[in-house]
Amino acid sequence: MLDYNELEGTVPSAISNCSSLVHLSAEGNGITGVIPAGIAALPKIQVINLSHNKLSGYLATSFFCNGSVYPPSLQIVQLGFNAFAEILHPQSSRCFSSLRVLDIQHNQIHGDFPFFLTDNSALSSLDLSGNLFSGTIPSSIGNLLRLEQLRIGNNSFEGNIPASLSSLSSLITLDLSGNNLSGKIPENLTVLPKLVNFNVSNNKLEGQIPVKLGYHFNDPSDFSGNQGLCGEPLNRKCERTGNGKNRLIMFIAVSASGGLLLASCCCFYIYALLRWRRKLKEKAAGEKKHSPARVSSRTSGSRGSGNNAGPKLVMFNNRITVAETIEATREFDEENVLSRTRHGVLFKACYSDGMLLSICRLPDRSLDENTFRKEAESLGRVKHRNLTVLRGYYAGPPDLRLLAYDYMPNGNLATLLQEASHQDGGHVLNWPMRHLVALGIARGLAFLHAASIIHGDVKPQNVLFDADFEAHLSDFGLDKLTVATPAEPSSSTSIGTIGYVAPEATLTGEATRQSDIYSFGIVLLELLTGKKSLMFSQDEDIVKWVKRQLQRGQISELLEPGLLELDPESSEWEEFLLGVKVGLLCTAPDPLDRPTMTDTVFMLEGCRVDQISLS
Repeated sequence: MLDYNELEGTVPSAISNCSSLVHLSAEGNGITGVIPAGIAALPKIQVINLSHNKLSGYLATSFFCNGSVYPPSLQIVQLGFNAFAEILHPQSSRCFSSLRVLDIQHNQIHGDFPFFLTDNSALSSLDLSGNLFSGTIPSSIGNLLRLEQLRIGNNSFEGNIPASLSSLSSLITLDLSGNNLSGKIPENLTVLPKLVNFNVSNNKLEGQIPVKLGYHFNDPSDFSGNQGLCGEPLNRKCERTGNGKNRLIMFIAVSASGGLLLASCCCFYIYALLRWRRKLKEKAAGEKKHSPARVSSRTSGSRGSGNNAGPKLVMFNNRITVAETIEATREFDEENVLSRTRHGVLFKACYSDGMLLSICRLPDRSLDENTFRKEAESLGRVKHRNLTVLRGYYAGPPDLRLLAYDYMPNGNLATLLQEASHQDGGHVLNWPMRHLVALGIARGLAFLHAASIIHGDVKPQNVLFDADFEAHLSDFGLDKLTVATPAEPSSSTSIGTIGYVAPEATLTGEATRQSDIYSFGIVLLELLTGKKSLMFSQDEDIVKWVKRQLQRGQISELLEPGLLELDPESSEWEEFLLGVKVGLLCTAPDPLDRPTMTDTVFMLEGCRVDQISLS
């Protein structure tokens, strides 16, 4: 990997002869010229990431595999933010028969929608946004049944939104904004079960916004810029059509029918009430002689089912059976996996009544049932607005251990930072939002420390966002429930994740409050600068890099592209500098020199810059 190394020049043509090459990544450099022909036809190549460079030319030449004797192995192609001008040729389709991710956003590519991509059943993410595409969106796009991300905004597509999009049951993000699309928004888009991000703004759409769609996506900016659209959330009334006299007759008929129905219901209610009172009096004497003990159990009963509905998930506010939970996760299907942590696997659970939960399945034989229940009950009492709250649990044979949390629809901080680095102008993570995220993480961690709970693995992947993009710290307090089993042995350890673990924790093998504070400091510096802690060499880490920029007075080098517009004379600029210095305080080499999380929250909430000094 050669990411962000200020490389210049062209991609060597000899690289097309590297038959053992698997992963080519040189993102964020100054590479010019064209991509040498034959790279995509290499026998083992899986990833090509050359985004954020100055490449140009024709992609069709570089991605021509029809003559290759090797079966295609390419899975990820990321070429966004370059200057390519021509779209891939249909003859390139063989290169992409195994492709899962294609990102060619923000180039100068023109032509029709690459229809040959719709034959690729493996494709899960397609980003064509910010180009010069035109023509219509093919209805065959409904063939991409595994597609999760579809971003084709800021092009010149026209025609109707294809109704076949409703077939994409795995779709999470649909961005059609900034085109010339016309007609109505298809009503059947409301059936997409996983859709979280939706944007059709700045088109030529008309008609009423489907009611369910407007209810789920209630931000007017998702629909703005369409003069013909009406309904919620635009707060623009739709004009009624039809004969006024007919509507009046219909209203009278409906009102009369409703009145008769209401009268009938009242009569039936009065009759049932009298009958119930009579039976109650008849049984009063018998109930005095026979008073069976009332049995209450937090695990009895379920929604619409009796006591024989099977084992129950112990929920603190409602009751759900384990069978319903297994069904909601599609029997813990791989497609429902949200993340893998050192404590277990997190699944998305979609229940039949529309409720969403995140279900963490812990490793088998974690703890005996009684101990597990005791620890889970204790963990369920840890509640804070910036923590993922445990909503329920299950412990039963055969060694099945489950934890139920609120579903967080907006992913984690690692993903959000990655998306923010690809945005012109930093619209995803501006300064106020970064400040709120930092405060949210700090408040959640301070609450844990006040409750004598050590997190042990503070990192961007463990910061989740709810529907309002409020930060929630996750994956804490689970050491007592299971023996840690890292899902990624190369990066996870028993005391945290490489790149975020405090130096003293690495030596002692023990996580402490001070090591948590160090990890928070690394996350804070990542949040402010957009730099990943793992992108540095062994001789230089993110802390040393930040200190060097401050010593040289090159503060602008610390700014993420979305923060370059900060005015050096503004209070936001002071807040940014404060955040940087707080991050350095939290990562002090000596654990005793680090502030407590309570002090850290205080500083981030408004302490002046001149009150903090660094040695």
